[in-house]
Amino acid sequence: MGFRENLKSELEYQDMKTKELAEKSGVNKRTIDHYLMSNPQEPSVTNALKIAQALNVSVEYLVTGIDGYSTKNEETLKAILYDLAQLSKSQLDVVRPMIHSLVRKV
Repeated sequence: MGFRENLKSELEYQDMKTKELAEKSGVNKRTIDHYLMSNPQEPSVTNALKIAQALNVSVEYLVTGIDGYSTKNEETLKAILYDLAQLSKSQLDVVRPMIHSLVRKV
C-alpha cells in the first residue's frame, strides 16, 4: 500500500475526518483530500511530516505501511491481533479507546 491507502486507513482507524486532520496538521483540507484521491500526487516531505505528527504515526508508516517498531515485535503483534479477532464488536468498542490512550502516552 502507498501513502494514499495508509493515510485513508489511519484516518479510519482513528475515526478522524479530513477537516480535523487539516486543523491538527496545518495542511489545507483540499490538499489532504487531494492525497486521498484515486491518482494523487505524493505529498511534500513537509506535509507528510505534518500529517504524520498530527496522526501520531511515523512518515515511514504512512509511506510504506510498515513501522520499524512493528517489525521488531511482529510475533507479539500477531498474537495480539489474533486475540483481538476473537472479540465481539461490543468488546472491541471497549478495547479500542484503551489502546488509543496507551498509544498516545508512548
